[in-house]
Amino acid sequence: QMLNSGALGTMVFEPGFVRIAIGDTITFIPTDKGHNAESIRNMLPEGAEPFKGGIGKEISVTFTVPGVYGVKCAPHFPMGMVALILVGDLPPSNLGAAVAAKQPGKAEERFKQYFLELNGPA
Repeated sequence: QMLNSGALGTMVFEPGFVRIAIGDTITFIPTDKGHNAESIRNMLPEGAEPFKGGIGKEISVTFTVPGVYGVKCAPHFPMGMVALILVGDLPPSNLGAAVAAKQPGKAEERFKQYFLELNGPA
């Protein structure tokens, strides 16, 4: 879900961190208006196709390449509206690049939290 307000505060994806199997599909639902879901260029595994949903539009994405994916709502990216998806097993091949990627504003803070969850218990 893409929400104006949730458990972590304002402008959030819920859940913000998800573990899925290779080949699983996630549907991003704009529960509140004015949001989209799109991949973050420097937070995709090699060989993965980028995706970009329209503002206020639902988008379903099937994840076929293992690794960690960063997702943002373009209008609210600096406000921390981001999500992290782990596809397949740990450690993801692109973890170092994803952790090193610079993020604007509150997005960096939220990603730090999600990376901690990624390394925690399954």
